[in-house]
Amino acid sequence: MTVHFHEEDLPDGLQFADGPIAVDTETMGLVTHRDRLCVVQLSDGHGDEHLVRFSPGSSYDAPNLKALLGDPNRLKLFHYARFDIAAILFYLGVEAAPVFCTKIASKLTRTYTDRHGLKNLVSELLAADISKAQQLSDWGGPELNEAQREYAASDVRFLHRLREVLVERLEREQRTGIAQACFDFLPTRARLDLAGWADRDIFSHD
Repeated sequence: MTVHFHEEDLPDGLQFADGPIAVDTETMGLVTHRDRLCVVQLSDGHGDEHLVRFSPGSSYDAPNLKALLGDPNRLKLFHYARFDIAAILFYLGVEAAPVFCTKIASKLTRTYTDRHGLKNLVSELLAADISKAQQLSDWGGPELNEAQREYAASDVRFLHRLREVLVERLEREQRTGIAQACFDFLPTRARLDLAGWADRDIFSHD
């Protein structure tokens, strides 16, 4: 298991295994228009993770990364896809779809709890532990320390295995169809967030 670090884009010729690709992002905060995209994390589920760091003032001209994220034939695995899809769309100009979101799958299947964070899922479903100590650290600094790199890598390291468990649970609870409909809607939900409807439920009567 190796964490590979790249500046501004994936290197030419880098090959990922066929199948789903796990994706996560680190930003300067939670307001997409204000808080720039700093890191994109990737894993094909075969043991290595790749971190792509963007410097302040970056043009986000990352053709190799964009080609991977925008590939309509490759499933993208996220935890809380809504936020990451919006950040990728806003800064990289790419719609990262099709999608599987482990947070949505958890909410549809683990209805016995309200704890749907990645750490909770990894602990219960995979009997593993991840540290969230670096979650609120400065991702825009000139260097990413080893703790930050490990934290960023851990956010994509378990998504393939989580998907396997959650797919089984969705099937068991007969919620596969409604989950897929939610996943298909996520890029539109992200576009609504970016367009100003992040805090408004347009489906409500109000």
